[in-house]
Amino acid sequence: MAKAIDTIIRHSMMMTIGTLTSRILGLIRETIIAAFFGATRQLDAFLVAYTLANLARQLLAEGALSATFVPIFSRALSRHGKDRAKELGRQATTVLIVAGSCVVLLGMIFSPQLVSLIAPGFSGDEARLATLFTRRLFPFLLIISLSALVMGVLNSLGSFFVPAIAPAVSNVVFICVALFFCERYGISILPIAVLAGGISQFCVQWIWSALKGFALYPTKIDRSDEDLRTMMRLFLPYVVGLSFNQLHPVISRVAGSFLEAGSISVLNYADRLLQLPLGLFVIAISQAVLPTLSRASSNSEEFIEIFRDSLRFTFFLILPIEIMAVIFSPEAVNCVFYRGAFGDWAWKATSWCFAIYSLGLLGMALTNVTLRAIYAYGLPKGAMFVTSSAVLVNFLISISSMKWLSYRGLALGVACGFTSGAFLGIGYLSRATGKLGIFDLKWCAKLALSACALILVSLTYKLLLPYPSLGSTIIKALWLVGAGILGAIVYAVATLSCRLQEWKWIARSIKGAD
Repeated sequence: MAKAIDTIIRHSMMMTIGTLTSRILGLIRETIIAAFFGATRQLDAFLVAYTLANLARQLLAEGALSATFVPIFSRALSRHGKDRAKELGRQATTVLIVAGSCVVLLGMIFSPQLVSLIAPGFSGDEARLATLFTRRLFPFLLIISLSALVMGVLNSLGSFFVPAIAPAVSNVVFICVALFFCERYGISILPIAVLAGGISQFCVQWIWSALKGFALYPTKIDRSDEDLRTMMRLFLPYVVGLSFNQLHPVISRVAGSFLEAGSISVLNYADRLLQLPLGLFVIAISQAVLPTLSRASSNSEEFIEIFRDSLRFTFFLILPIEIMAVIFSPEAVNCVFYRGAFGDWAWKATSWCFAIYSLGLLGMALTNVTLRAIYAYGLPKGAMFVTSSAVLVNFLISISSMKWLSYRGLALGVACGFTSGAFLGIGYLSRATGKLGIFDLKWCAKLALSACALILVSLTYKLLLPYPSLGSTIIKALWLVGAGILGAIVYAVATLSCRLQEWKWIARSIKGAD
């Protein structure tokens, strides 16, 4: 199965290149928001509204839609050819437009109730502002759902770079709107910036899909189409399963509305910073692995080997990032956000949240890949069990610790929730496939030794070369880049010395060899 993991890594690399640009622009976007609005109740209101729209997007568009459409579309493409796959994609477009429009309409009508549900601590002007923003943002769901459908088509065709770079276009549009209009219109311009960015993201992917001969547009639905019927039949169970996984940010928003002003904002800033490694590596791997696992799902031996290798590579890649994110959390937050209205309290609070979130980064990564595998294997009930259990852990820890740890307790709940989800998911799929023992103990020992070397060198770097807190942003960024390069070299040398197989996979992927 070396060929399968090589393909996954190669596609992941292509996505990483595109996503790197997008995530950097995303951080610039958050920096601009932080400079204009800091950590305030006004920004909290926008973030609550954006959370609702984003939750619907992740659940319906990039969650259940991806989990149901991509496996079926990939199999139709490999078994019946492009014409059949194209027809299925166009029918799915029709269903999506109709269903998405209904959800958008209902969301706009019931915005006050949704805001009360997700931010019960809001009242008066805060609640009214959040409701207004929610109504303006709900059309984003339909736009980004269509974008996700086109992305699924492109991924199934082996095109990963353009879908990865499309969000960068969205961020550029958002940044331009914010820079030109925030001074005049204030925070009310942000929902418009989000919508404009979403439209640009869809257009980029649709044009590329059309150039590849897969222009998607609404067409008449064939109710006897077995693939379409299967997709629609699986959609609701997948929505239920994925809905639990999307409750993690909701728990933080709801509980955060009862804490001191700015709590939701600092959690959001920490989460946005965490999205850089998540988007660069985790999402790239999970999206690249889904079509491959879908085609192999009928062969248990092939499936479990692809799954195991994907988990190993994810662990190998994310572990050093988690270590360095925890160690250099204050410096990273200071460099990215510390300016304008973003002061000392916001810096310290965001640093705490980012460090605690980072402790769960590996759990988030493994959970993401594992859930894709569970869905590709056709076990939506298993995914429901894993995600609901993880949310329960998050809820219990968040509620029990927020009184003493404040916003730090909410970040801890998220980290523990995803970590428990990773253990449960791997165990569940191992039992379902009859293959236990995902990780070899000797491999784990070598990886642990490499991690210890990285920790030692990183702490020494901080001790011998203090962070230039009074320096310019460029000097601060160079200090962080230096830490990253040094850490990468140490980890690479350590893992190469231990002769870990992952380096052979990477070398073959770069060369394009089998």
